Amino acid sequence: MSKPAGPGPDSDTADEAVRGTCDDASICKRFAVSAGYWKDPYIQYFVRQAKERKAPEINRGYYARVQGVHLLLKAFLRKTECNCQIINLGAGLDTTFWRLKDENLLPKKYFEVDFPAIVARKLYNIKSKPPLSKPIMETHSGESLLLDAHSLDSARYSIIGADLRNPKDMEEKLKKMSLDPQLPTLLVTECVLVYMTPEQSASLLQWATNTFTTAMFINYEQVNMMDRFGQIMVENLQRRQCNLAGVDACQSLESQTERLLSTGWESADAWNMMKVYSNLPQEDVMRIEKLEFLDEKELLEQLLLHYCISWATKDSLGLGKTFIYAYGVAFPTYVYHMHCSLCKLQIS
Repeated sequence: MSKPAGPGPDSDTADEAVRGTCDDASICKRFAVSAGYWKDPYIQYFVRQAKERKAPEINRGYYARVQGVHLLLKAFLRKTECNCQIINLGAGLDTTFWRLKDENLLPKKYFEVDFPAIVARKLYNIKSKPPLSKPIMETHSGESLLLDAHSLDSARYSIIGADLRNPKDMEEKLKKMSLDPQLPTLLVTECVLVYMTPEQSASLLQWATNTFTTAMFINYEQVNMMDRFGQIMVENLQRRQCNLAGVDACQSLESQTERLLSTGWESADAWNMMKVYSNLPQEDVMRIEKLEFLDEKELLEQLLLHYCISWATKDSLGLGKTFIYAYGVAFPTYVYHMHCSLCKLQIS
């Protein structure tokens, strides 16, 4: 996913560097898909195949990321019986809308927000490639859909070009596309907040808690960035002019959850990706581990320990009182019970 950088004298250069990470992530995902790690028939229409092989530890890292986020997302959809909306903030060239349609798990509406330049590129691909445009038209009803250079609005899918550092402007654009603050809402960010200053990310998180009565926030990004391995990651990105303006929140799992709780979320938790990987459906993990020989097991462990998934909930509508059933969707050794919050983790 792509994401905004903080303003300043070199903000244009910084934003361009951050936009470049969208291609990096998408190319890595396409390579992993081509190697059989997971199925995504749509990513090929957004990004070229990698010229060089990606290391097995990179492929497994992306597998853990995609599966971990997607399973949480599906848990939310099933708990709300898809009577909800999803907002993917910094969506980049993500294909979740199309994959959810194939799984018959579309929410009432799926929104994407990103830099106008990224959105324009994504819209070009959607307009020019029928495998992308046809599913949107199949879910559209009513009058003709709205489409311009930096936005698309259909009955079930909308994408807008906006700056996440300006939540008020973003909200105005989303409301024009039928954003419903009363509808249970899932917000997703992947490697987005880390490119924003703490003040900017706090403003975005606060906007979410102030706007939606019932909501869940899922965030994937770096963690444990104060040790030597983390510092090397920071230095590598800085050499590409990618400034991790929000790295202070990535010191630990505790700092990740504290950021969420301090901006109005009622409950929050975080797992490093090693724990996520260990709790994914093991039959599928065994399958992907046979795809490639992994020589650098310690490097994979280090990578997984330096990324995490954090999530937070707000349940002012008492949705948990309506959906009292539970099912183990996200991580099989745990069950999500909806009593006081949407996804309060309890050991089963």
